[in-house]
Amino acid sequence: MTSVALYTINNSARSIARLCRASRSAHGTADFHSSVARYSTLRKCAFLPGGKWSFIIAGTRQMSQASPGRISLGRYGKSVFLVAGAAAVTGVLAAGVSHFQRAEMATKISNIEEVEGDMRERCKSFMSPPVTDIKVLEQRKDAMSTRMEMLIMETQAAFCKALEEVDGGTFKVDSWTRKEGGGGISCVMQDGKVFEKAGVNVSVVFGNLTEEAARQMRSRGKVLKGKDGKLPFCAMGVSSVIHPKNPHIPTVHFNYRYFEIEEADGTKQWWFGGGTDLTPVYIDLEDAAHFHKTLKKACDKHHPKFYPDFKKWCDNYFYIRHRGETRGIGGIFFDDLDSPNQEEAFNFVKSCAKTVVPCYLPIVYKHLNDSFTPEEKDWQQVRRGRYVEFNLVYDRGVKFGLATPGSRIESILMSLPLTARWEYMHEPKKGTKEAEILEVLRNPKEWI
Repeated sequence: MTSVALYTINNSARSIARLCRASRSAHGTADFHSSVARYSTLRKCAFLPGGKWSFIIAGTRQMSQASPGRISLGRYGKSVFLVAGAAAVTGVLAAGVSHFQRAEMATKISNIEEVEGDMRERCKSFMSPPVTDIKVLEQRKDAMSTRMEMLIMETQAAFCKALEEVDGGTFKVDSWTRKEGGGGISCVMQDGKVFEKAGVNVSVVFGNLTEEAARQMRSRGKVLKGKDGKLPFCAMGVSSVIHPKNPHIPTVHFNYRYFEIEEADGTKQWWFGGGTDLTPVYIDLEDAAHFHKTLKKACDKHHPKFYPDFKKWCDNYFYIRHRGETRGIGGIFFDDLDSPNQEEAFNFVKSCAKTVVPCYLPIVYKHLNDSFTPEEKDWQQVRRGRYVEFNLVYDRGVKFGLATPGSRIESILMSLPLTARWEYMHEPKKGTKEAEILEVLRNPKEWI
């Protein structure tokens, strides 16, 4: 299995790590938090199943956009290196130490080949058996579709276990099949102590594209030539939306996906897409900087243009045009990533997927016990209404899902909160915290 290495930890962080490990060995997982309570510097630490500790990734960076809806890695691609084996996602929780600044927070994975042990052993850590039969995955273990399915399953498991650790609740695991081909695994936790609704979905579907789905892709510049009107496709991805109860804990969303389409002459078009973005109810500059630095560092491993280009794309994509404001404070977003080659594009997606725990969980722990007023809760409900508007009107994933026969509607609409609020002509008073974030949403800014 993948080995995890910690780099550039200063003396303070080393001391914290030793105390955390000592607590684990002396008390076991169940007693960890009571042991941590004795150390004020450890109260933002957390332990995940699997006994692995690490500190935060703090970055990401840039990429150039060749044309609308398409990306060119061009001359940058050769500098890409393999950052991590996919199995290392599971059980790695970044710990927020004294609001992200007591130590240089960095999670890095040893630079090893993607062999990570026996496939069946890897599958034991998943929330459910994979969508594709394990025997089939073993037979085509080198295929990109297999490698991507393993990555999204591991990402789902790592994130779900991290959320269960902080909430104390348990995800309902719901496996489903699609009669047209494929299926998925929906993991949902509702009415928890921390999270009102948390969903982490995996889907692996195949069949023939509908004309509506093909039209949406052609509108982004795709040239798709079917045979007898048919376009065989394979699509897979992991997606998550987390709606916390406390208005001082932001909503987070991520999605990483892979498409293959077979054209009339038998050739295949393929591409990756995805991103991670944050939607706070109130502005916290420290949270915003931590979130964006974590993503920037992941991007910088591949090219310095990735973060600024994908950050800008994220601001433009998550824009609620009829409101004239963005959905949140952004992050990164990319789509139609198909160059310079499949391996380098996959490695970039893998680096991004490995940030989902360290970019978000320290923020959750930081605000876990923040108090809030009924008025702040009402503002959270109003902002959730905006979230719903974007997802139902503009989101590509929702549109694709609704246009695909046999799609599971419950899983597609998992992203919607349990509760939301629409107030007629609502506008916060000038000088308030509510007005502050509205100004940022109407005029996106740089956070790092």
